[in-house]
Amino acid sequence: MSFTPNHTPFELTPDQLRETTLNYASSPLYLDNEEWENDDNPYRRQLRPQIIEHLDFSVPLPRPEILAYSALAANRILASIYEADLMFLPKAGFEAKRADFDLFYSHSNRIRGEMIRPYLERHVFGFLDQEVEVSGDWTKESLTAFLGELANSPTEPTLSELAIEKSANPQRAARNWLIQFAPDFLSEASPMIRNVMGYYGPVQSDWFKVIIDEFGYGVHDTKHSTLFENTMTSVGLRADVHHYWQYYLNSSLLMSNYFHYLGKSHELFFRYLGALYFTETTLVDFCRRAANLLTSVFGEEADTRYFTEHVHIDTHHGRMVLEKLILPIVDQCGEGVIPEIVRGFEEFQVIARIADQDFAAQVDWMDSGPVNKELHDPVWAKVEDGSVAAPVAHLIEPRGELSNTHHHDGDELCHIVSGTMKFVSGYDSHQILEAGQGTVIWKNRLHGAVIESEECVYEIHSVGDYRACLS
Repeated sequence: MSFTPNHTPFELTPDQLRETTLNYASSPLYLDNEEWENDDNPYRRQLRPQIIEHLDFSVPLPRPEILAYSALAANRILASIYEADLMFLPKAGFEAKRADFDLFYSHSNRIRGEMIRPYLERHVFGFLDQEVEVSGDWTKESLTAFLGELANSPTEPTLSELAIEKSANPQRAARNWLIQFAPDFLSEASPMIRNVMGYYGPVQSDWFKVIIDEFGYGVHDTKHSTLFENTMTSVGLRADVHHYWQYYLNSSLLMSNYFHYLGKSHELFFRYLGALYFTETTLVDFCRRAANLLTSVFGEEADTRYFTEHVHIDTHHGRMVLEKLILPIVDQCGEGVIPEIVRGFEEFQVIARIADQDFAAQVDWMDSGPVNKELHDPVWAKVEDGSVAAPVAHLIEPRGELSNTHHHDGDELCHIVSGTMKFVSGYDSHQILEAGQGTVIWKNRLHGAVIESEECVYEIHSVGDYRACLS
């Protein structure tokens, strides 16, 4: 029998990628919301498809641009793609949400997502190829010594923790902090489960022991995600999946998505091991500090068992990941896999630093709301007298029009011509803007708005760096 193979790699051109991404994001599940929060519906995620035609996902973002709006859009889409592999049910009222359930898990939603996933991953994670370099000859002994340094190194409070402590409103800052963990912690260990399917020997069984711990040994009340739900509700937050979708920062999704990215792409299996060791080892001190911080901010009403449990269990997990997973895998697969393990270890550190810096900046942004409102006047004066020439968008919106959360790639000036706007800079953080007022909007800072008058006429001026307008 004559047969000529006709195998060609699957590729999308930039135009095809944009069109397919727009088709995916235009699902009724992903359109803009009329409310700030999703009400116990894990299938609804706001992807702002109306903006996608203006974005280019076809190239990796360089490190200085990793917080650009296209990264936020890509990370929101990736989270939705990854989670179509997971099972989500609402806490109540399933029948009313059955159509959304069917659509979220439909072949159309999943197939379109898989077509664009590798390109979006390259867009947001491609910078790591330049950011992390692993060189030299690695042995099992040098790997053990390298990883052991982390376990023996003291850790300092993160920028996020310090920002909460110093915030003008520590409770607001801490609630926003917990919200950033929700994409990962409410479905905790789900990316990890991707790695225990298949067949690869004793390591597979030992890894499953870690997962059993994460799932509370089969007892729902001790499942780690249940403990985190209790933490959220104890400080006045809702715990239904993606209730606070619009308040997730770009970098929070980047960090959560990273483990799905590694777990979904099995060629990155060894990187996952390195990233897992880093997170399990560093969580011990972090969770101890987090429990103390939440108690300091909220008092004894804060349920910190999620964090105190991790202080105990991750001391064991860090050692177990090294001794039962990483070193046996090196024995099984050879020292040639060590650079990939080290790469995962280093990559996740980079992403964790980005997320830490991003959240600290967001706390500063929320705290600076009144100051940014005051800065409107001097910046507007420069725009009005022609000293600053900036591109401008003129908008007219009716009562209740909600601008779903987003951010800009440069500083902007919002100027209210008439009407009233509630300008939102995070969960429980807003300024009321009346005619003649406005606010400076910082580059890369998450925000949204809702109209609170019958009509609001306003302008958005792309001023670049607002500080240059003050000189």
